Amino acid sequence: MAVTTHLTEKAARDYRLVQLAIDDGDQKAYAELMKNYRDSLYFMLLKMTNNPHDAEDLTIEAFGKAFKKLHQYTPDYAFSTWLFKIASNNCIDFIRKKKKYTFSIDQNFDDEAGTELANKIPSKTLDPEEELVKQQKIKLMHEVVEKLKPHYRTLIELRYFKEFSYDEIASELNLPLGTVKAQLFRAREFLYQILKNSKDNI
Repeated sequence: MAVTTHLTEKAARDYRLVQLAIDDGDQKAYAELMKNYRDSLYFMLLKMTNNPHDAEDLTIEAFGKAFKKLHQYTPDYAFSTWLFKIASNNCIDFIRKKKKYTFSIDQNFDDEAGTELANKIPSKTLDPEEELVKQQKIKLMHEVVEKLKPHYRTLIELRYFKEFSYDEIASELNLPLGTVKAQLFRAREFLYQILKNSKDNI
């Protein structure tokens, strides 16, 4: 048994939840960990990205990655420290990838050799192998979504497969906007739990 006497009361509480999640697969423990840090994590990521949609998606990703690696967590430091490190690293990677495809408007259209800038822009077209992998991931994601309850499945399909905005989903389902956002967050929690327990990795 790990020694946790150096942890604060809050960190010790989190460690007990982690143990319940790992040893018993306690879904309430996972939900409790998310509840404890969802808002603070979101606001940290919002500050990093300056984009509420990116921050929301990255919050979900951070919990997904943390829950997948939960067995690697040790109480040498607080769970919150570990979680926020995973989230910030993931966010930095995301920002880096995003910048790769963003060109400064101050950049010249030709370099000194007269080579057109268009030739240097990274191609977003996938090669056949990448396209196949992408299709397999989409197929797998559809299969995972099918395991959700009908209401949550509808929300995920509208948001991610049909790319509806939150407002459009609220109008389509005749629900308040706040309810749509809250239920989508819950739907994605379920989705990550299914993915976490799946042998297939997306």
